[in-house]
Amino acid sequence: MALTENVIKDLTEAMKSQDKFALSVLRMLKSALQMEKINLKHELTDEEATIVIKRQVKQRKDSIIEYENYNKLDEVSDLNKEIEILSKYLPEEVSEEDINKTLDIIFEEIKPESMKDMGKVMKEATSRLGAGADGSLVSKLVKERLTK
Repeated sequence: MALTENVIKDLTEAMKSQDKFALSVLRMLKSALQMEKINLKHELTDEEATIVIKRQVKQRKDSIIEYENYNKLDEVSDLNKEIEILSKYLPEEVSEEDINKTLDIIFEEIKPESMKDMGKVMKEATSRLGAGADGSLVSKLVKERLTK
């Protein structure tokens, strides 16, 4: 079953069980998926849908940081629940160890010499690791290696 179909099925179940919180989160997600579908002008692949969901999770994580700065703990709790609901649609995160192994291979093949080569390395890492890897972690690890 496609990821977008799975979201719609869960949305229907949330309606039937009258889970208002999950329902609102899934409606926001469905809306974001539909917007992306309109922007791309075709049905979303699972990879594209995963990118949209990751974007939604990232927005909430950024909001958590802001709310924590202003000591709004109720909102932080709600955002954590939203992230939990959204995360069940994401693939298993690639571990830092696996990312490092893949980067070892990429660095061996590309032989980057400076930060100028970061784009090449990131492009290759993104294609090999796919949507399962945290892009900011990959970027951080690549920068660390290039600045050594």
